[in-house]
Amino acid sequence: MYRNSRRFLTVGVYATFFSAATLAQNATPLVDFRSGPGSGLYSFASSTPTTVLDLIQPGRPRPAATAQGELVLPSNVPTDTKLPAVVLVHGSGGVYPEQVTYWAKLLNDQGIAAFVIDVFSPRGVKSTGEDQSQVPFVADTADAFAALGMLASHPRIDPKRIAVMGFSRGGITAVRSGVLSIITGSAPSGLRFAAHVALYSGGCAGILAVTPKPGAFSPEPMLFVHGDADDYTYMSDCRSYAQRIAGAGTPTEFVVLPGARHKFDVDNSRRINLPFNTKTKEGCPLEYDLADFKMRDRRSGEALSQDKVKEIGRELCTDKGASVEGDSKAREAAGKAVMAFLSKSFK
Repeated sequence: MYRNSRRFLTVGVYATFFSAATLAQNATPLVDFRSGPGSGLYSFASSTPTTVLDLIQPGRPRPAATAQGELVLPSNVPTDTKLPAVVLVHGSGGVYPEQVTYWAKLLNDQGIAAFVIDVFSPRGVKSTGEDQSQVPFVADTADAFAALGMLASHPRIDPKRIAVMGFSRGGITAVRSGVLSIITGSAPSGLRFAAHVALYSGGCAGILAVTPKPGAFSPEPMLFVHGDADDYTYMSDCRSYAQRIAGAGTPTEFVVLPGARHKFDVDNSRRINLPFNTKTKEGCPLEYDLADFKMRDRRSGEALSQDKVKEIGRELCTDKGASVEGDSKAREAAGKAVMAFLSKSFK
């Protein structure tokens, strides 16, 4: 362990295979959670920024949007006890059953509240697997920060012990929400996530990867969990990325799940091949430097022109074909790793 463009990247799993029906549409709208609502489905205000700059610079346009999420509170904790909480951010296939039946239950069993947010349904989208432009990646991050603000207002939640956990596409938000300039520009005033967890994360290489530099990321710890047989979002890229984030000063852990593929946490253990799904090639050298808002070649550090970005993207970053497969043993190991990490982070 170590302490925007569809053309170049498609992450997550298509709804055709694994997405549960998205969260029901009869969400209760709330401005905040100050009334102390119990478990249930709630909608709340968010925004739909378009670019990373929109997250960083508050004056840029951020069209108003509605987000929603399922709040799942533990029943095994006295009601006067302040609870830690986790915001769960889905991947390209949308919300899937195991986010509640496995992850929220696991968190609740340990006295942790879960808020499973649905980025897509309120925006009229079921899946972005075949077209990531339907919902900008930065909208996921905007919704996660809005969810942070909602949870922090709940009288039963400890605002200093709220983590974010992202799956595939959602892993991009789990990482980006730890970037200091994004926190400053988009997090609710005085709030930030206490920990960041990325499972089989997208965005470890390519145009969605933020260059890790000293001072770029917050000191709150990160955990990456990845299967070494993942051929959708490559473990080698995420392990290298985690090492670089750690080298830049953020406590970062990386857990390898031997033999596990993408979407290992679903109940369905049948391997499903996705021959036409686009993805980022292993070792794609593109990344985005937020220090000067330039796309760079990670190998040389060279700032790239738009034409050069397109050339490298075409030759070294664009690919097709992947597989997904549930793995109960890998999921159990991931669950243990996540709970151990959160136990340390929430102290």
